[in-house]
Amino acid sequence: MLIGHAVADYPLQGDWLSKAKNPTLKLVPGETIWPGAMASHAGILAGAVWLATASPALAMSEFAAHFAIDVTKCRGRLTYNQNQLAHVGCKVVWALGMFLGGA
Repeated sequence: MLIGHAVADYPLQGDWLSKAKNPTLKLVPGETIWPGAMASHAGILAGAVWLATASPALAMSEFAAHFAIDVTKCRGRLTYNQNQLAHVGCKVVWALGMFLGGA
C-alpha cells in the first residue's frame, strides 16, 4: 500500500491535478473544479489500495480519508509532513484491519 501511495500521490498526481484539487485556488474562472479533481485524485489512491488489498471496503475508506485529509491540507490546516503522516497512518489502520480479519 505504501508503494501504491508513493506512485499515486506523486507521479500519478502531477502539477495540474495538485493545483486543481485545491479549493482555495481558482484555476478555471467562474467554475468550481476542485471537487471533481479531488475525487479523481482520491480515486487513484483508492485504486492503489484496492490493487494492494483486493478489498473494496478498504478502497472506499481510502477514498474518503484521502479526500478529507487533502482538503484539510489544502485549506492550510495541515502541513505537508502532517498530511503525509496522516496518509501513512491510514495505511497502518488498513493493514491492521486486514490482519485482524476486519476487511
